[in-house]
Amino acid sequence: MAKTKNVFECMACGYESPKWFGKCPSCGAWNQMEEKLIHKETKVRGTLGKESADRKSRSQKLERVQKSVTPRTRTGSGEFDRVLGGGIVDGSLILIGGDPGIGKSTILLQTALKLSEKHTVLYVSGEESLEQIKLRADRIELASEELNVYSETNLFYIHDEIKQLKPDFLIIDSIQTIFHPDVTSAPGSVSQVRECTQSLMNIAKSGNIATFIVGHVTKEGQIAGPRLLEHMVDTVLYFEGDQHQSFRVLRAVKNRFGSTNEMGIFEMNQSGLGEVLNPSEIFLEERSKNVPGSAIVATMEGTRALLVEVQSLVTPTHFHNPRRMATGIDHNRLNLLMAVLEKSERHLMQQHDAYVKVVGGVKLDEPAVDLSIIISIASSFKSKEVRGDDCFVGEVGLTGEVRRVSKPEIRIQEAEKLGFNRIIMPKSNLSGIELNKNIEVIGVSHINEALKLALQ
Repeated sequence: MAKTKNVFECMACGYESPKWFGKCPSCGAWNQMEEKLIHKETKVRGTLGKESADRKSRSQKLERVQKSVTPRTRTGSGEFDRVLGGGIVDGSLILIGGDPGIGKSTILLQTALKLSEKHTVLYVSGEESLEQIKLRADRIELASEELNVYSETNLFYIHDEIKQLKPDFLIIDSIQTIFHPDVTSAPGSVSQVRECTQSLMNIAKSGNIATFIVGHVTKEGQIAGPRLLEHMVDTVLYFEGDQHQSFRVLRAVKNRFGSTNEMGIFEMNQSGLGEVLNPSEIFLEERSKNVPGSAIVATMEGTRALLVEVQSLVTPTHFHNPRRMATGIDHNRLNLLMAVLEKSERHLMQQHDAYVKVVGGVKLDEPAVDLSIIISIASSFKSKEVRGDDCFVGEVGLTGEVRRVSKPEIRIQEAEKLGFNRIIMPKSNLSGIELNKNIEVIGVSHINEALKLALQ
């Protein structure tokens, strides 16, 4: 017989408590505890051993496990396939998160329309009506007579539609709007998101259906719902970008079937999201050459090298606390690099405001961008120009040394392809690589050497 009990669950982290708290003991969030009713099934004592004896699966020696090639399906978008690791794996569960209006529904609708030409695809929307989906499909100028669209939020009805249609691919937009009728909490709550995702995962694995799930994000930029959600799925993708910019960046932060360092770049236009095949050229097409405060960095995003412009503006301040603003890089990294520059070059940075920006809306997390940031700050501080055909790469230590970076050959090839004449990089990277005659590769071991070369 089923027993019922009341518990209070935190809507932010999923912490459960038998009594209400104004502040969650687990995550510290205020006014997030909501009451819910739990149906607890009583178990008959003595059945556990019988269930264990009747199971069919047994442990195996690792050496005897047979390896199989994972089949993948191309989405029709090279950038999307790159982030997924080469295509969609059958039976995988993929979560896509991003800010509102960033283009999550657009890219999934484009993918669904292309896949429906050869496969059975079911697009389930809990946020839009069928007419709204049709209008968006007409706007992106893609048409398919085989795409199945369904506007529903009840998980039971979605299950019935999946059983009848038996699709190869399933798209749920979004998981926060779908609700499980047996769960008493509201749609979008921690319990609803957890139960619906668990049910969809069972459908994906048992029916070998590749499933895409759209997830909303919080104001901190994290996917809404419990952290368990990201552990349950096979792949987690984040769609990034500024709504005032046309470029969108798709990153993989978790991928059981591929690399987590890959990045796909798209451009939003009137006909939807288009691929950016040569992002380095796009990012550098509007840069001003031979101006103080500008430096080009060769950074790696997965297997791809990107050339991006880093701009700095250093101006005197009349206040006691100078401002430090960073766009596209970590604010703490800016403070650290300015301290290294002040210590090594004896520049009085305490009397100047510093503003650093990565052009194009790209976020750079790689340590190899340190040298270009220091070059751009010093260039603006001294009002000296940096040569427009110079490129910089290197990690900077606290004592000012320039440290080794990964994949130097790919960075050099990208700089050469875009017409740069010199690339300044760590001296330790020069051993063991083939130097190209079309571009001069200069090795440095300290930022003093790099500054002399860049600001001569």
